[in-house]
Amino acid sequence: MNEIKFNTLPCVEVKGNFPVFQGWKAIGNQILSDIAKLNKPTAVVAVDYYQGVLEEVTTEGLADNLKPQLIINTRDLMWDEEKIKAMVFPDVTDDRIFGYMTRLTIDAYFDPAKVEKARNEIAAVADGLVLIVGSGAAFAYTTPDILVYADMARWETQLRMRTHEVDNLGVKNRDTADWMLLYKQGFFVDWRVLDRWKKKLMSRWDYLLDTNNRNEPKLVAGKGVMEGMKQAVNRPFSVVPFFDPGPWGGQWMKHYCNLDKSQQNYAWCFNCVPEENSLLLKFGDVVVETPSINLVFFKPVELMGPAVYGRFGDEFPIRFDFLDTIEGGNLSLQVHPTTEYIQEKFGMHYTQDESYYMLKAVPGAKVYLGLKEGVKPEEMIADLEAAQAGGAPFDAEKHAGVWPVKTHDHFLIPAGTVHCSGAGSMVLEISATPYIFTFKMWDWGRMGIDGKPRAINIEHGKQVIDWSRTTEWTRKNLVNAIEVIAEGDGWVEERTGLHEREFIETRRHWFTKEVSMNTNNGVHVICLVEGDEIIIESPTNAFEPFEVHYAETFIVPAGVGAYSMKPHDAGIGQKCGTMLGFVRTK
Repeated sequence: MNEIKFNTLPCVEVKGNFPVFQGWKAIGNQILSDIAKLNKPTAVVAVDYYQGVLEEVTTEGLADNLKPQLIINTRDLMWDEEKIKAMVFPDVTDDRIFGYMTRLTIDAYFDPAKVEKARNEIAAVADGLVLIVGSGAAFAYTTPDILVYADMARWETQLRMRTHEVDNLGVKNRDTADWMLLYKQGFFVDWRVLDRWKKKLMSRWDYLLDTNNRNEPKLVAGKGVMEGMKQAVNRPFSVVPFFDPGPWGGQWMKHYCNLDKSQQNYAWCFNCVPEENSLLLKFGDVVVETPSINLVFFKPVELMGPAVYGRFGDEFPIRFDFLDTIEGGNLSLQVHPTTEYIQEKFGMHYTQDESYYMLKAVPGAKVYLGLKEGVKPEEMIADLEAAQAGGAPFDAEKHAGVWPVKTHDHFLIPAGTVHCSGAGSMVLEISATPYIFTFKMWDWGRMGIDGKPRAINIEHGKQVIDWSRTTEWTRKNLVNAIEVIAEGDGWVEERTGLHEREFIETRRHWFTKEVSMNTNNGVHVICLVEGDEIIIESPTNAFEPFEVHYAETFIVPAGVGAYSMKPHDAGIGQKCGTMLGFVRTK
């Protein structure tokens, strides 16, 4: 490889004049300027918070600069904590990892008597500014003069959970010893409630408040954010990848993704998970961060296409991520639930079918996939349970299939298949989105990076293992199921999967010259798996040329239609390769 150019902070440059106000003083001045234009004796400013906003810091920053006559915090208008805990328990459950996708909405958290009292207090203010802050601010007071939405990327929320800086919705529990309980309640309850509420508010945003960087708050007009997202769905773009260490993490990404060399390892890179990633919108010289899921909510059909939207609604169903075990260790031996099981137990509509594409593999690398011929289910489960109870370590190679791997191999993993990547691989994992639903059955006797045992789910796992997926079936159906389906001058297109039970189709393109592509009215997710750099162009100049560097992932919205890919310098004739994922609609 030549110079490493992996972009850790890709952004969409927004055309148009949308000023960004930076710092609490500038933010306060802009809101006060708008209030002055109302020419009213009293005005109400509602600042609605997503979970993860540092509530005390944000409220103080606003109050110090707006000087309100009255401040109302929505936490004071909600039911008492014990009632909220009882309300969410059926969805939170007492399991450390898993819950049930809630059907609750924001109104369920509020005490109508407290809300009515607050509205009367607001009505009694004869002169001055009223500031109402917190999650559901625009529910508690439905007709504010100015509506500000303080949004937050879920990845930043998770980091703040780890340092016990944020609470779950409606309760004060940030000091909970196990931060995973905060995350679980966020995943199954808080984010679902707040997303439903956010979608109702988006068209009403006067401003977006970005406090992802706690030291640099930024305010931009809501119409500027909407314009930025409109422009994004008409061109290729990348969301912001985020990286995380793990007990099995490796060293490859440190070099090829331009990461901090002082870190112990990097295990994961979530480079296309719109529920979790951020989208950076650049207004002039200033970058504003917004959750990329907002784009899915705002323009689902333009982004994903009518057929995909019709099947999945405003959920982005394709996930690309990296798993780095080079100079690291084995992943946990695991299995994902079947569609039937995930619907029954967790309220999800589809499951995490997936695949491992080997971006890089060192000599001796291997994958555990499927089961040995003649495997005895009761014996394997007994060995797993004994190992988990402190007995002899589980002998994975006695029960699971073991396959040698090399760079550019592709292993398909429909739900119900026992699997894990061994040490020595840089895996591009292509999967459906419900990534939290992994049943770990053996973790090689190690602790997590927090020093605590990682959750093992043998009981769930044994309910969903497909015991018929033994060596010969796996070889025939799941290992390098690659076929050439088209070729032309300087390019070849191969179908590499996924399995017939999986809704994602994957295609690999090798090219030394330009190759013509078309979204065919469905979203494309693509990673450059070979070659230094390629250019994505529109045959009609509908968007500016888009540069992609080795290992970067990008999204081509359904509405783009025709586009092309070519090596950055076609004259050299460098062989490039891409992996494409899209949803099968037929």
